[in-house]
Amino acid sequence: MITDTGTPAHSPACSSRSSPPSPCSSSRARTRRRDRRSRRACHGRPTRTIAFATGELRLYRTRQYVCAVTVAQRPGPRRQMAVSLQPRGGRAVVKSGRSDRQAGPVTVHALNRCVRAAGSVAGRGTVTGWILC
Repeated sequence: MITDTGTPAHSPACSSRSSPPSPCSSSRARTRRRDRRSRRACHGRPTRTIAFATGELRLYRTRQYVCAVTVAQRPGPRRQMAVSLQPRGGRAVVKSGRSDRQAGPVTVHALNRCVRAAGSVAGRGTVTGWILC
């Protein structure tokens, strides 16, 4: 609604900040929030990105934990994806299945430990050695 002065009138719904998806917020801000959420499946800082033919394996690290996600190069039809993360001296945590975009996240406790990561998309993938020591 436009007032006599030519400025938009503020409705009570626009002035309250009770719910994030309000009709008053711009679509650009909503898109930016959605993009930020979809980019980060893991907590921590991005540590390594290992590319392979059909996607990439992304590793994130906090002080105590390491997290891994396998992301398809071209999201599309569902296909077999897997991600695995193993701390040195521990068991591997594996998450696999049919997905269209990503496999994971998997998180392991790796304080003062090396980890070994593996990821694959549609049968093609990569395995690291002991890294992040």
